Amino acid sequence: MHVTIDDAQKIILAARNAAEKTKTKMCIAIVDSGANLKAFHRMDDAWVGSIDIAIKKAKTAVFFGMPTGLIGQLSQPGGPLFGIEHSNDGLITFPGGLPIVDKEGVLIGAVGVSGSSVENDNIVAEAGVKVIGVSDLPAHPWRT
Repeated sequence: MHVTIDDAQKIILAARNAAEKTKTKMCIAIVDSGANLKAFHRMDDAWVGSIDIAIKKAKTAVFFGMPTGLIGQLSQPGGPLFGIEHSNDGLITFPGGLPIVDKEGVLIGAVGVSGSSVENDNIVAEAGVKVIGVSDLPAHPWRT
């Protein structure tokens, strides 16, 4: 199952509202469960470089079924995923990408947000995901 366009639009609206509250200009990307771009929104004056980052954050979150910030923790030197950002035509391993999981615990897509600090990116991504579901899959082998 994939995230629907109606849900993608709800996510973008909620994320955009959160971005406005943080007084930031964001790029917001939604991918389906196959990591294909479903919807994208670039706020006026959002950085051009954030387009690629938002899309890659969303793809990274769906590829591995976990928040990009968690992947970032696991990919530090000496970590079990060190160097993973060089796979899959480039991944983004800092916060701002979250899986979209339906109420049955099925991964249906992901959101990626870029345009500010990683803390703000993650706040905006969380606001988007919250309107349609959760961002955590049931038990994941990399989580401790």
